[in-house]
Amino acid sequence: MKANRTATLIKLLVLLCLSVLCVSQDFDFFYFVHQWPGSYCDTKQSCCYPTTGKPAADFGIHGLWPNYQDGNYPQNCDSQNPFNPDKVADLRSSMQKNWPTLACPSGNGVSFWTHEWEKHGTCSESVLDQHGYFQAALSLQRQANLLQALASAGINPDGGSYSMSNIKSAIQEAIGFTPWIECNTDASGNSQLYQIYLCVDTTGKNLIECPVFPKGKCGSEIEFPSF
Repeated sequence: MKANRTATLIKLLVLLCLSVLCVSQDFDFFYFVHQWPGSYCDTKQSCCYPTTGKPAADFGIHGLWPNYQDGNYPQNCDSQNPFNPDKVADLRSSMQKNWPTLACPSGNGVSFWTHEWEKHGTCSESVLDQHGYFQAALSLQRQANLLQALASAGINPDGGSYSMSNIKSAIQEAIGFTPWIECNTDASGNSQLYQIYLCVDTTGKNLIECPVFPKGKCGSEIEFPSF
């Protein structure tokens, strides 16, 4: 009888450990992705400003995404921990300013943040709870200050074309690490600066050199549209 109880207890402990491992999957680093609103909006599909008003002409946060060194990534790791706006109430105004939604129809950001937490944030639960996840992204954005990094090198959102190598060099000189640039095309089909990827260690606090870059490439000269 005692042996049976011991065996049952062991099985329960194993199941518990497995469930914890499934929820808090390991990952190797984060991609921290910034988005230029002018490039999001300057396309055939256009954009919708948030119900809170037009965002500032600055890079907004797209997401903080756990990744593996082989280029793959975990997603939707914990359906039992949905986004709860009450857990980030003290960050709400900062998120509206620095992590704005541009999707249509216009929204207040909650749907965007819900998607980012449930697809990506839940896969970082081993190190960041819900509040810590959003707070980490906001802190990293202040640390990177990408628009200032580019402006210091004479690269401004004025609709002009700039060398891809100069854009990368300006960011690398400012933050000390190599960025990855993603482009999209405007309504006329011209390539433009769309998103900037930086890499962050598994604590969510420190920028690092990227172990691997996403696929895709831009031309040698790209536009930096106004917003």
